[in-house]
Parts: sequence; C-alpha cells; structure tokens
Amino acid sequence: MAPGLVVLSIVESPLFPDFGDLYQHKGFSELRVNSVRKAIALIKKQPVALIVAEFFYAYSTNYSGIYKSNLEVLLVSLIKYSPNTKVIVLSKKKEIKFVHVLDAVDYPVHGILQLPTLPSRMEELLDIK
Repeated sequence: MAPGLVVLSIVESPLFPDFGDLYQHKGFSELRVNSVRKAIALIKKQPVALIVAEFFYAYSTNYSGIYKSNLEVLLVSLIKYSPNTKVIVLSKKKEIKFVHVLDAVDYPVHGILQLPTLPSRMEELLDIK
C-alpha cells in the first residue's frame, strides 16, 4: 500500500470500532468526522481512498426525501466528488438486512461488515488497488 492514502472514518455511534493501528499498518492515514455531512464537506475539498461508515436504516422519516438510510446522500456525493473512493459499510446485526437500500444509488460498496467485527475481517478489505 502506497503511503499517503487516506481513510475517512465517519464515527456516529459508540459501536464504531477503532482500527487506527490497522490503518496505519496498512499504509493509511486516518481522518475522523462525526457526521455524514462533515464527511461530504471534506471529500468536496479532498477525495479520499477509503470511507468506513456505520449504516443506519431510517425506520421512520429521519432522513430527507427519498432516502432510507444515512449513507445514500454520501454515496451520491461520491459519484461527483470522489468517484474512486472505496466504501466499507459497518452494520449492526438487526440492520444488516436493510443494507440493500444502498443499491438504489449507482455507487458500489466495497464491503459490508457486521458489528462487532474482527480486525482480520477489516484487514481483508483494506487491500485496495
């Protein structure tokens, strides 16, 4: 892994695992934000190699318009501002069955991990080209 690659962690809950040491070992530097809105603002200025974010399903109308999760707006923004970014989605067991709502956005998800997850599972997904 070439030095200088950035992983953007969107930490919105206490369940979000800290893989900082693993990222560093794999040649990434990590940026952390606490909301999708802040992540979008950042990628508009500086595309990143990888985003790791926790998926939250909208059981009610928490998210604007047609969106059914917290990550759809992020994926739409990536199409325009950072089209080569890989996205790893973390999900609680009870919500993983809803991750398919992300398919509505024409942006591929690099990997999906159920929380809690092992560092070895994340490491497998960090070997990006």
